Amino acid sequence: MFAIACGIVSPSSAVLAQEAVTVHAVVTATTRFNRGRLTLPQKSIIVGVGNEPQEVFSWMPLRGKHAGLQLAVLIDDSSSFTFSPHLNDIESFIEALPPTTQVAIGYMQNSRANISQAFTNNHASAASALWAPESITGAITNRYPCLSDLVKHWPGGKEDLRREVIMVTDGVDPYSGWSSYCAADDPNVQATISDAQKSNVVVYSIIITRAGLMDLHSLAEKGGQIYLVQVSNATGGKAYSLRLGYPVTLAAFLFDILCKLDNQYELSFVTATRNTLRPLQVKTTEANTRLRAPEHIWIRYRGK
Repeated sequence: MFAIACGIVSPSSAVLAQEAVTVHAVVTATTRFNRGRLTLPQKSIIVGVGNEPQEVFSWMPLRGKHAGLQLAVLIDDSSSFTFSPHLNDIESFIEALPPTTQVAIGYMQNSRANISQAFTNNHASAASALWAPESITGAITNRYPCLSDLVKHWPGGKEDLRREVIMVTDGVDPYSGWSSYCAADDPNVQATISDAQKSNVVVYSIIITRAGLMDLHSLAEKGGQIYLVQVSNATGGKAYSLRLGYPVTLAAFLFDILCKLDNQYELSFVTATRNTLRPLQVKTTEANTRLRAPEHIWIRYRGK
């Protein structure tokens, strides 16, 4: 996916003896004590696929000439009308992004991602494509197929750039049935997670709930929050939410995302496994530091 810094670590002869596959993943470094840029040496990184340790081929900071990013902001168009005050927070966030970031704006409508602004480095143009959602009376849509539609039909063909999404929604799946909110898994959610992992897309979720609604809808929103956490954790992102009602501002969430985007690395390793989703474990020996990576990695073999 990205350029590889060669000559750091050579793949083992056992892997080279087979038809090897080079695998890439975006990994985010975080620490409780510092929101500035972190520097993690490659020698501190430990990688496993399933129960098999992997040799790190490259560990490249996604900064400078490698800082290219395509970031899609995907907003639930059936969100409550009180979402409108948060548009200023999103506009300010977009305008604060570095010029190496391409931004697209999309809305969840009828189980599809309706793109109002394709990827552009003109952040003012992207911010101007934002509009207030149609509110609680708008078209009810299934949030997770919208995300799947976005990652499957990514509105930009540059495969050498990171692909990430900020999804703003309550996470409710209106078509899965109320009983599903008591279940650990939702088939729409699991399908979306698989689609995002296969496309190497990192998903951040900002959970907007409808304050004051009770009973079944409250149960649905609790389920929606759980599912958004699942999606974000499974893809190497993070979910943000306040426990009671609407967050007064999204600024703190968006600032944290901005810090995370500035502390990402491209991990590369070589394996003989192919054409399958495999569990991925990425850790560091550096103290007080945590790595966020996809829970599963798609190992694709393209052949000759």
